Amino acid sequence: MVSHHEVVRDTTESGLARLIGALAVIMPVAGLFQTLANLGDFRQPAVAVAVWAGLLAAAAWLLPRARLEGLGRGKAAVAVLIAVAAVTAIGWEHRPQRGSGSVDLAVLGTVWLLALVALSQPAWTWISAALAVFTIHAVLVIGVAGAGAPGLAQLEAAGYILATILTAFAALRPTLAMHIRISARRASLASRVTAERAAADAVRAERRGGLARLERDALPLLRGIAEGRLDPADAGVRERCGRHAAALRDSLTGPAPAAGGLVSVLGPALRAAQAHGVMVNVQVIGDPGVPPPDVARAIGATVEAALGALPPHQVMLTVLAAGQEAELYLTSSEPELDCVQLSWRRDASSSGASSSGGLCERRFW
Repeated sequence: MVSHHEVVRDTTESGLARLIGALAVIMPVAGLFQTLANLGDFRQPAVAVAVWAGLLAAAAWLLPRARLEGLGRGKAAVAVLIAVAAVTAIGWEHRPQRGSGSVDLAVLGTVWLLALVALSQPAWTWISAALAVFTIHAVLVIGVAGAGAPGLAQLEAAGYILATILTAFAALRPTLAMHIRISARRASLASRVTAERAAADAVRAERRGGLARLERDALPLLRGIAEGRLDPADAGVRERCGRHAAALRDSLTGPAPAAGGLVSVLGPALRAAQAHGVMVNVQVIGDPGVPPPDVARAIGATVEAALGALPPHQVMLTVLAAGQEAELYLTSSEPELDCVQLSWRRDASSSGASSSGGLCERRFW
C-alpha cells in the first residue's frame, strides 16, 4: 500500500529539495573559508567561524524535517530567527580592511533559510522576514562602509539576491502542490488497483479450490448413482447431492454475503456512514466468518473513523477470505483516504492492533 506520507516524502525529495540542500551546505562552507582566509577583516574571527558552523548544524536539523513534513509555523519562526541572528552577528563582526576586496556573504549564506519559509508559509511571512534581514544588513553595511558607492553596491547585491531567490522559490509552490496532488491521486489509484487485483485473485483461487473439491467428492458420488451402487432416494445421498450442488453454485457465482457474519459486525459503522452521506458498496468474496470480539470492535472502530473523516461520496468496501485468512479493503478516490487495509486470522486465539506508519493503514492479527 502506498501511503500519503510516502508520496509527500518522494515528491519533496526532488531537484528542488536538493537545490536548497546544496545552498545550505555550500554557502556556509564558503563563508567559513572566507573568514579563515581574511581573519583581519573580522573583529573576532572566532565568532564568525561559530556562526557559519552553526548554520551547517541548522541545515542538518532543518532540512530532514522540511523534507518529511514541511516547515510549520514554529520551525519557520526558528529558521527566520537563525537567519536574522546570523546576518546580525556576521555584519557586526565584519570590518573589511581597505583594499582587501572580500565579499560579504552574510545574506547569500542565509537566504536558504528564507527559501524554506517561502516554500511552506504564506507570502507575508517570508516577505516580512526578507525585509527584516535586508534592513539589519543595510544598517550594518552603512555603519561600516557609509552611504557611498561601495555601501550602496553591497545593498543592491543583497536586495537582488533576496528578491530573485525568494521570488523564484515562492513561484514554485503552486507547481509543487500540484505535483503532490497528482502523486497522491496516482497512489490512490494504485491502491485501488491492488485491491481489485487481490479480489480477482481470491475469486479465482476460491473457484479453483471449489471445483477441485467437487471433482474429488462429487464425481465419485455421481458415478456411484449412475452405476447403481448408490440409491438416489436415500436421504444421505440426497443430502450429499444437495451440498455439492450448493458448492457448485457458489464456485460459479460466489456466495452471498451472510447477514450474520462480518457485515453484521460492520453494521453500525455502515449505518453511521450512510447517515453522514457516505454511500458504501460492500462486496464479500469467500466466507470471512466472524472475527473475535476484540478484533471485531477494533475493525468496526477503524472503519467507522475512516468513513467519518470522508465527505459525502461513494466508497468501495471489499471483504476477502481465503482459508483462515481474511482481509478487508476500503478504497476511496478522496485525498483524505488513500486506502484502509485490515487483516486477521479467523482461528486467532488472541488479537491486537498496530500501525505500520502509513496513512489510514491498520493491521489486526
